[in-house]
Amino acid sequence: MRPYRLFTAIAAAGALLAAVLSSPAHATISGATASNTATTVTYRFSYTGTPQFLRVYVDTDRNPATGFAQAGTGADYLLENGSLYQQTGAGWSWTLVRAVTFTNTGGVAQWTVDRADLGETATPNDADLIFQAEAPLETSTKYTQTYTGGSSGGVTYTPSTENFANPERGFYHHTGDCDKADFSQATLESYRTSQGISLVMCVFYLAEYKNGPIAQAALDQLQQQLATVRAAGLKMILRLAYTTSTTGDDATKDRVLAHLDQLAPYLNAGKDVIAVVQTGLIGAWGEWYYTQNFGNAGVVSATDWANRKAVTDKLLSVVPSTRMIQLRTPKFKRTMYSTTPVQPGDAYNGSSLSRIGHHNDCFLASADDFGTYENPSVEYPYLQAETTYVAMGGETCGVNAPRSNCPTATAELAQFHWSYLNTDYEPNVLNSWNSGGCLTTVTKNLGYRFRLESGTYPSTASPGGSLPISFTVHNDGYATPFNPRNLELVLRNTSTGATYKLPISSDARRWTAGTSTTVSQTLTVPSSLPAGSYALLLNLPDPLLSTRPEYSIRLANQGTWDAATGMNSLLHTLTVS
Repeated sequence: MRPYRLFTAIAAAGALLAAVLSSPAHATISGATASNTATTVTYRFSYTGTPQFLRVYVDTDRNPATGFAQAGTGADYLLENGSLYQQTGAGWSWTLVRAVTFTNTGGVAQWTVDRADLGETATPNDADLIFQAEAPLETSTKYTQTYTGGSSGGVTYTPSTENFANPERGFYHHTGDCDKADFSQATLESYRTSQGISLVMCVFYLAEYKNGPIAQAALDQLQQQLATVRAAGLKMILRLAYTTSTTGDDATKDRVLAHLDQLAPYLNAGKDVIAVVQTGLIGAWGEWYYTQNFGNAGVVSATDWANRKAVTDKLLSVVPSTRMIQLRTPKFKRTMYSTTPVQPGDAYNGSSLSRIGHHNDCFLASADDFGTYENPSVEYPYLQAETTYVAMGGETCGVNAPRSNCPTATAELAQFHWSYLNTDYEPNVLNSWNSGGCLTTVTKNLGYRFRLESGTYPSTASPGGSLPISFTVHNDGYATPFNPRNLELVLRNTSTGATYKLPISSDARRWTAGTSTTVSQTLTVPSSLPAGSYALLLNLPDPLLSTRPEYSIRLANQGTWDAATGMNSLLHTLTVS
């Protein structure tokens, strides 16, 4: 029995096929990897398009003079779709060995093969591989796999340069009249699928209610907006405000506090899709400068500061404890709370200090970012330390070359651990980053960008037994996730597809920017786990949206992402017996 032949004219097939296979490799094949356990080998690669045939040529003796000649190798075995063939005779002559475990979803092909079926048990301890997709015919360059021996399998992961959506980070689209203009689910979905954008801002004005309770219609509108964001698979940056006028015609402190009591149940119900809440509420656009009730145009008395803090404390009490709020300038937090930045041991402990982040809505627009900074020599180091653990974001507001150009922009985005930035404003600044060559880098590095470097996993395990794992992940982004995030090792049965999730204790919020973190933990295999072969995956789901793949974190590696489940393959297979 033989696999598909490209040509029916047998005499011409060898020459024509050899000519085709000698053509240069194409970029549609990427992320080719090979890993092994003590008894199996797993091959994997990513591809584009809709090829009918996916192949791996395996030169087990690494001798190009034997086997089928293919791109500088002599293939002794061929994997084509779900079948394994052995080369018998000269040229394109193959005999079926057996069907193998084969998956082909989301542009990723993967095979798991018994090493014994390849005639490989302990030697020669390596193999030359060629990966191929057809049609059109795309052929990789030679990949040499070195088998890992013993009871563990080591995997080295390939980085990806692709820009893709990840929750609670990146550029966002701005909606300045969210109390009136309804979100469109289709439009929001297109942000994520077509633009790689997972965030939308909602500035929700309460102008009509400065002298009385918020009407039920307005509360229903907020609830509807949150529901649409949820349905679309995005998250919301929320700001509440009373006025867009520089006359500062906002509400009194007591009115604001009463409104927050009304809003509390809606904020709690929407906490799953609220990324962060900007403090807002005071002054024009909720930016705390032009205000009739809390100290106008920078003239702020002790009483005004006390009233401002009362509003902030109340907001902290009604925003769910798992979510952060943000203040407009470092001075606000330093004046009302503490001049000491959040310390590592106090991060994410639920205290007021650990839940107050920062936003800068005139990034790079002047020497002090239009009043964002009062004393940069003090506030810069403070903000740099703070934003290691609290949320940071905002927008640009005007060209101010050379400060607003790429060198300073990328330096300060990294220094202050920016997670999000407005893609709609200010266009001239963003255009200068595009022409200056840094917009792509900013797009990828806003927030976190995790990539696996290497991992070591057992090849075999027993029900109820230990499962020691270790992997190293590097954060190429400017920041870390700022909201809670689960971490799980998932065992997926390669025959039935059944999954079993084992919690890992490491906190991704502490995988700090620019560093590598090694996670090592001995897990326990469930005693009820059926015997069989299991693919290992790493899952970083949202605790409140764990069934929604679009809310799970994607790692920046080639050939690991499974969009259907929101999980990341560790490119390793475990045998449980």
